[in-house]
Amino acid sequence: MKATIWHNPRCSKSRAALAILEATPGVEVKLVEYLKTPPTRAEIEAVLAQTGVRPSQALRKGEAVVKEIGLDVSDDKAVLDAMAAHPILIERAIVITDKGAVIARPPERVSEIL
Repeated sequence: MKATIWHNPRCSKSRAALAILEATPGVEVKLVEYLKTPPTRAEIEAVLAQTGVRPSQALRKGEAVVKEIGLDVSDDKAVLDAMAAHPILIERAIVITDKGAVIARPPERVSEIL
């Protein structure tokens, strides 16, 4: 099974999700450091659709950039635009497999799609 993780190595939850993936037999992990290689707006929208959550539910609302840009967190289109422009706003980690996608918070949620 192939699994893609949108990963931030500085995040303990993201590291824990990656460790679960790496410890699961038969899982081939594709690591995407999304702060270095940001996904497009379309990619973000498609992956969030797979998770079943609205963009506002996958937003790191505590990041300073939310206030700096005056983001209306209830406006999903604006949130998607902001996530594309400022990938730090994307909640982490997001794991994608053939069975779907989850925001791995807590990291154990990864098991839902393995």
